[in-house]
Amino acid sequence: MSTQDKNVRAKRRAAADTEESTGPKGHTHLHGTPASGRYLATLALGALGVVYGDIGTSPLYALREAFHGPHAIPVTPLNIYGVLSLVFWSLIIVITIKYIGFIMRADNRGEGGIMALTAFATPIRPLLPSPRRWLVLLGVIGAALLYGDGVITPAISVLSAVEGLKVATPLFTPYVELITVAIIVGLFLIQSRGTGRIGRLFGPIMLVWFCTLALLGVLHIAQNPAILLAVNPIHAATFFATDGLQGFLVLGTVFLVVTGGEALYADMGHFGRKPIMLAWFTLVLPALLLNYFGQGALLLAEPEAAENLFYLMAPEWATLPLVILSTLATIIASQALISGAFSITMQAQNLGFLPRLRIVHTSATEFGQIYIPFVNWLLMGSCIVVVLGFQTSSNLAAAYGIAVTSTMAITTIIFGIVTRERWGWGWPRVVALVGSFLIVDLAFLGANVVKIPQGGWFPIVAAIVIFTVMTTWKRGSRLVNQREQSLEQDLPSLIDRCSTALPHRAPGTAFFMSANPNGVPDALVINYQYNGVIAERVVLVTVLIEDVPHVGDSRRVQVEGLGQGFYKVTLRFGFMEEANVPAALASLKDAPEAIDTDSGPFFISRTKVIPSDFPGMALWREQLYAVMQRNAVSAADFFRLPPTRVVEIGTGVEM
Repeated sequence: MSTQDKNVRAKRRAAADTEESTGPKGHTHLHGTPASGRYLATLALGALGVVYGDIGTSPLYALREAFHGPHAIPVTPLNIYGVLSLVFWSLIIVITIKYIGFIMRADNRGEGGIMALTAFATPIRPLLPSPRRWLVLLGVIGAALLYGDGVITPAISVLSAVEGLKVATPLFTPYVELITVAIIVGLFLIQSRGTGRIGRLFGPIMLVWFCTLALLGVLHIAQNPAILLAVNPIHAATFFATDGLQGFLVLGTVFLVVTGGEALYADMGHFGRKPIMLAWFTLVLPALLLNYFGQGALLLAEPEAAENLFYLMAPEWATLPLVILSTLATIIASQALISGAFSITMQAQNLGFLPRLRIVHTSATEFGQIYIPFVNWLLMGSCIVVVLGFQTSSNLAAAYGIAVTSTMAITTIIFGIVTRERWGWGWPRVVALVGSFLIVDLAFLGANVVKIPQGGWFPIVAAIVIFTVMTTWKRGSRLVNQREQSLEQDLPSLIDRCSTALPHRAPGTAFFMSANPNGVPDALVINYQYNGVIAERVVLVTVLIEDVPHVGDSRRVQVEGLGQGFYKVTLRFGFMEEANVPAALASLKDAPEAIDTDSGPFFISRTKVIPSDFPGMALWREQLYAVMQRNAVSAADFFRLPPTRVVEIGTGVEM
């Protein structure tokens, strides 16, 4: 414990010896949901553990950074009231009005997140140019920035929680980074087991966490109820008028209280809008406001508490239990961001922005519970580097914010397109609402720009790298597809030759995976060239990933007979779905054609990309694409084809 913390504790003990205890008179009760909404209440409890982990752990560091961080302001009553007023109205405007009131209404068939919103605003075709390229690129930039957020959030959350050990005893001070790294490693090691079992613990733990936040806040508000007057926006206006530029820069730390806003929208598909709203209004918002105002009351009484503001809210005996609870809460918050990164990766992959990666479904009943090994280990390594590089949560706070504010501004712009073209709003209404949100977003972004030299450069660099990878894969895949199609034979011509030349037809059924539904797969041509036979029944299978989260069973499989034993099968999947080809083909047994899918080989082409001087992309991007293409998961694994029935034929394509 630092000398300053000891002084705070000693001051409290002296006051306790001379004054009567002024603890709370009763308990704060969580109001129940309507009698008809028992399942709704269950979902709301689950939302506590997944959706609100990020924003729920912001009290650990948000207000502290305003009065103790690199851009700290003096601990004066005017500043305390002004900052608290900004905190209150930020939560109301950004989270309550913007995200819960409006953004979450712009769901893509129940799914949220910036990629889903972009696909809702304009069609995204994996192998074809999108109608509005600028809008799609804007969404990709937002997704790339969220990956940077996914690295910083676990690091700053766990690090800020573990730093509480220094308040309990100085013995832990040299080991804070080591303990943080150990927790982060353990967190990523258990990802392969899925969140099904531990997920049931998330909600109750976060329920205890938010009740603790509220109780700590009430304890200090009771000692200075006048702090509640900070809800008056005049205090914020006075703060800006008095502190000028420095007051504006404090917005960069105030923004930390709303950094979980994107998580509300991204995780909407798991719970739905109504449970998220219920959890917000009945528990999360009241608990957060009570805690922040309690921290303000503590600062008024003990300005020297700014260094460890959150932990000094608790009695000395409760510090260690609070550190343990905080660590559990930050682990849960980190889990939510990691799961979000998996979901974004799956969406981006299916929309054509990332190569095929190995995806493990960790639950037989819950589709959203997935594990992507490559992303998991990449995030873990990045988090460790960030912890060791920045060392303290205050340093990390300087890097935190620039990515989230940028993503929020991008979300607002894309939301404006949705309101105009999907909802049919008039321009005056769109400009009034979206313009108001954008002013707030840009104010936060401007205040965070000054953090770039202190660490804000990290998420920007990370986003640039990820954006380059995503756009290179998208562009490269389209060029390779165009090149392959230019070399493909015409399907009707092949069928006509089969009717006249009468090639040898081997008994049985053969399945050929085909990216182009109107062309002849290379695997079919090469197999006929070298073996001189064509199967008695040829099924050309094309997988289309649509710009909707899920595709209904009625549209999943489309069969077309082409004559001469040829059939064209089109399988449609949403960008949130796994492209399990054998499972989708199983319905063909009951189709009029009665195609047997339990036997017969699957022929796939393994294309080797050769960088060249052909016009299309810069040579270094072609080389990058070739590296990604070589390391991508094979089509056989990606489409879940039975390994014993796969025949892979290699081809080469110059870019």
